[in-house]
Amino acid sequence: MHRVFASFFLAAIMHVPAHAEAPLAAKFDPGALKLQKGPFNDVLVLGSPHLAQLPKSFDPSQLSLLNERLAGWRPDAIAIEALSGLQCAYLRAYPQRYGDTVKTYCHDTAVARAATGLDVVAATAQAQSLLAAWPAAPSAAQRRTLASLFLAGGERASALVQWLRLPAEERRAGDGLSEPLVADLNSLREERNEDYQIAAVLAAKSGHERVYGMDDHTADMPVADVKAYAKAIRAAWDNPFSAERKRIHAGFEGQLTTPAGVLAIYRAYNGRAEADLAVRGDFGAALEEPSPQRYGRNYVASWEVRNLRMASNIREIMAARPGMRTLVIVGASHKGYLEAYLGQMHDVRIASTDDILR
Repeated sequence: MHRVFASFFLAAIMHVPAHAEAPLAAKFDPGALKLQKGPFNDVLVLGSPHLAQLPKSFDPSQLSLLNERLAGWRPDAIAIEALSGLQCAYLRAYPQRYGDTVKTYCHDTAVARAATGLDVVAATAQAQSLLAAWPAAPSAAQRRTLASLFLAGGERASALVQWLRLPAEERRAGDGLSEPLVADLNSLREERNEDYQIAAVLAAKSGHERVYGMDDHTADMPVADVKAYAKAIRAAWDNPFSAERKRIHAGFEGQLTTPAGVLAIYRAYNGRAEADLAVRGDFGAALEEPSPQRYGRNYVASWEVRNLRMASNIREIMAARPGMRTLVIVGASHKGYLEAYLGQMHDVRIASTDDILR
């Protein structure tokens, strides 16, 4: 009897008309399907001006109040807008496509390779092995060795973290650090770059052993007609929103002379108005530029891919230790994109910079 009923039921459902309507499912939104048990991964995205582009009179010591506020958030990891040494090694292997990218975004590791005898991949593998068995109280020699491996692996900001964690009297050559590498590390302490003046300083003070380069330029592509491309993008940028953004940024110069003024600048860079002007004046304008080649669409595609891959790299950092707090320090134009993309992750919660930067 049961077999007869089962056969009848199977035959019935197989003859349901193909056009029969099923209930419509709600739109799939991964960002709405959040973790129900356990600690979230909290991410704080700090939009920053690029310090190298500030007036030469800017004194990085004026970042003290900002760094103090960021330290108070107690990040477990710090991600920076820099290419990893491993990505640079990959890009160097494909000069036909990435030759210009390497010149712009990668650092030569030849001096560190001469000092350690290791290429980028081998140095990275040794650094990872050291960190896997890293003692609670490493010796000065161990820190110098790790700094040398970071330099050979193309991770300059992480090398600076180790250098800053050494007592002043131990910041010397030896254990893989040659005199030229010591000079390089000392020069990084003075370089006007948020990777060094904010991220590395904060990582060292917070007891971290490294920072994480999360930038990505694998979407870079040679342009057949560079002049025509540049002309089209510049024309798109010539709009009232870009002009307003420049006007606002120009007004910041007078605030660079005090820690409170610098903090106020960072509040502005992390505000909604900055994000809106960036999109309207830059990417939104380029999206609609009218060249027959659609150069603006190429530009926006590269920008979106870059941000998506940055978000993936940041997400990967959190995979090893669920429930961690990650500070991301990035150019202000990236902030809105990274918050939107990372906010879609199931166990990621975006922290607001509003309270931190008060």
